[in-house]
Amino acid sequence: MLSGLTKGLQNLIKGEKRSISLSAEEAYGLYDPKKVVFFPRKKLPGTTKKGELINIVSKSGIQRSYRVLELHSDFVSLDGNHPLAGQDLVFEIEALEARDATNEEINESVNVVATQLLN
Repeated sequence: MLSGLTKGLQNLIKGEKRSISLSAEEAYGLYDPKKVVFFPRKKLPGTTKKGELINIVSKSGIQRSYRVLELHSDFVSLDGNHPLAGQDLVFEIEALEARDATNEEINESVNVVATQLLN
């Protein structure tokens, strides 16, 4: 969930049109070249293709998603950045319906924002 988008949707009323702009930093972050890694090709299925999204579980058991950038003879280069990393986003919205957030939704968004602040 994008906290900037959540903030931009606050107090929206039915029928209202709104443009919400998020900088790359507010959205999915800046593109980080350090998130491009080389991975042994033999550890991937033989049908792996350029552009494909794959999940890899690290030795510590953490699963991460990567996009295949290039296939080399013994290795593949994988990109761990979000596909929209480094891009400013603009949401053009029109509220067809509007309602107050439930307590559960409010608590969930508070937890998301707190997690983002800690990272």
